Amino acid sequence: MANVTFSSPIMPRDITVYAVAGDRGTLLALAKAHHIPIPFDCQDGECGSCVVETKNLDAHSRHAIALTEKEKEMLRQLGKITPEEIREAEVNDVAPRYRLACQCFVRDEDSFVSFDGDHTLPAKGPALSTAAGIYKGGVEIHSLDEFLSFAVKLEEDAARHYETLAEAMAAAGNPDVAGLFRQLGGYSRLHLEAARARCERYHADIHLPADTAWPENHAPERTGLWAGDPELSRLGALKAALEGETRGYEFYYRVANTAKDAEVRKVAKEFVREEAEHVENLRRWIETESAARSEAEAVTA
Repeated sequence: MANVTFSSPIMPRDITVYAVAGDRGTLLALAKAHHIPIPFDCQDGECGSCVVETKNLDAHSRHAIALTEKEKEMLRQLGKITPEEIREAEVNDVAPRYRLACQCFVRDEDSFVSFDGDHTLPAKGPALSTAAGIYKGGVEIHSLDEFLSFAVKLEEDAARHYETLAEAMAAAGNPDVAGLFRQLGGYSRLHLEAARARCERYHADIHLPADTAWPENHAPERTGLWAGDPELSRLGALKAALEGETRGYEFYYRVANTAKDAEVRKVAKEFVREEAEHVENLRRWIETESAARSEAEAVTA
């Protein structure tokens, strides 16, 4: 039996899975079986999309590795392998730092596998809710600085909301979810600073309108979550965060498609692409967290 731990910034937490060497074939096959979102395309070692960084956690265990010419050549093209690493692999059976997940077979040793994840945006963004699809009210944007000022306020509102939830969850004795909300709040802080930096003249007097001015009567990036429940799971928190991020996406989408100013529409489309990525990342987190919970429940059943 081998413990394989997968880690990535697009996952809500590191996931450790158990595998019998050879039973599930490659790292990619193992990842797919456990809903670990390693990106892949050809699955035959010819595209390099599934490159991962691997680390053997048992320094005293060493097994022969299968590093094919195809994998070596692709890793060379990606700049992920050195001549010294190739020599060590061929002579001393020392695995290189980077591997192609579709070519790397699971061995009988504990390992740590990390990857950046697929940052390619989907060809089609998240589906709009019925209310957002027909919504024409809310905020009228007249200039780029006004739009960026609204973006700052929106992200600031989201950051404060997540930070308030984090404090409440910590006080309720749920540090795991509190940490997740702090992380999400930090992301919102980064986004608002990026928007503020692009403003030539920040409109400090701008206020987000009341909830009744938004589709479905909820302001963007606000969750419908009541803070303070010590039993709230990470999965529940992720689902609540997804609701808020989806509303943020819908707000920017409406601006990008209704603003009269061409520059506002252009920049708003950049925000649409970014928010679409946030939504997709949260969906991946939820899928991974759901799979981990299902496996844990199966083990204890």
